[in-house]
Amino acid sequence: MLRRPLLLAGLALVGAPTVRAQGSPVASAPLRLGVDYALVESGLGASLQRAFSSDTGIGVKLVGGPALAVLEALKEGELDAALTNAPRAEAALEEQGLVHDRRPIAAGEFVLVGPAPRVRGKPPPASRSGVEVLARILELAAAAPDSLVFLSPGDGSGTHLAEQALWRAAAIEPLAPWYASTPATGGFVARVRARGAYALVERGAWAAAGGAPLAVLAEGDPKLAESVRAMRAFRATHPAGRIFVDWIAGRRGHAVVASHRGYAAPT
Repeated sequence: MLRRPLLLAGLALVGAPTVRAQGSPVASAPLRLGVDYALVESGLGASLQRAFSSDTGIGVKLVGGPALAVLEALKEGELDAALTNAPRAEAALEEQGLVHDRRPIAAGEFVLVGPAPRVRGKPPPASRSGVEVLARILELAAAAPDSLVFLSPGDGSGTHLAEQALWRAAAIEPLAPWYASTPATGGFVARVRARGAYALVERGAWAAAGGAPLAVLAEGDPKLAESVRAMRAFRATHPAGRIFVDWIAGRRGHAVVASHRGYAAPT
């Protein structure tokens, strides 16, 4: 079990095929792979895990958590590799030499969702501006603060960091009672839907778990572009670390990403 309090260890463990794994030094222990919560909820982490293990015979243990907690564990050598969507935090570790082989593996986006009036049975077209939608939400909250809730993961995940950057771009300070955080346990999209709340969510996670009674209110905003990257730890020396990064950033990894709803292979 990792010491990072926000990480959930042991979400999944794929056993390596015994014929290829016997006698192989890379199969002595599973690769510990930290994955941001949204990439767990979307299923992308598990899809890559299964395909990599099938291709190589190397076991992978998924460890889900918020991106910042995952990166902290990676820095301390408690994880062998990671998939995260927090580019500024990743780059800071890379500049310090604390992570190696940081490579883009998927392109996605964050979208604003929430309750929307239906016109002729359909929700209105989504805006391309997240800032404009936040401004409208602020107007609604100012008029009737108890009539809506904007739900934030508040956990240092890639989704949380993107949300905070969007509030800054809009020059808005979100406040209670209409702005609330939710426990950092994963399953964020499901909780947003259960609350009928406004929220910024990751597109892949929305594709997997989103839907009524909410609609997408803003999408396609360049400010909300998502880059998912793989990297391996400096302090952990699992013999399969380099193999994993090369595979996931290569042709097979890109094919798995491209087949998954909500993502595209990096260009």
